[in-house]
Amino acid sequence: MSRIGKMPIAVPAGVTVDIAENNKVTVKGPKGELCRALAPEMEIKMDGNVITVSRPNDLKRNKALHGLTRTLLNNMIIGVTDGYKKTLEVNGVGYRASKQGNKLVLNLGYSHPVEMTDPEGLETKVEENKIIVTGIDKEKVGQYAAEIREKRAPEPYKGKGIKYDYETIRRKVGKTGKK
Repeated sequence: MSRIGKMPIAVPAGVTVDIAENNKVTVKGPKGELCRALAPEMEIKMDGNVITVSRPNDLKRNKALHGLTRTLLNNMIIGVTDGYKKTLEVNGVGYRASKQGNKLVLNLGYSHPVEMTDPEGLETKVEENKIIVTGIDKEKVGQYAAEIREKRAPEPYKGKGIKYDYETIRRKVGKTGKK
């Protein structure tokens, strides 16, 4: 039995979960609404304010989908109540980030500034050398943060670039001259 899949999901007050046919789940909460079509093989039951996910049999695919379905549901509920946040740090001399309306403008040592428009449902804030990406969909927040980081990934010699706040960059020693 899947350790994650068999855990029940508690639905907090102020959150409504609607399970339609073919496991199309809609979650509404104080921060917004999320909709997702989950695996139709899984059986999602709601008893009062507790959701349980069960699988029909022990096929390898169903074992894999069991924990995944439960985690996706839980992430949707957390998203509409608390939301998700990723923090990135900009390191390097002359490397800057700023906001212009809904555009994120990055000066990263290129000959031109890199402009990125915030996707729908996401918001970015810039504080000193930090970029904070917030939203209710965990997948979209992580994807947009990864796209920002990709514009100038940190390099191992001086540590310049955009990194996650929890990330540590393994530093390398530069080359030495011959005698």
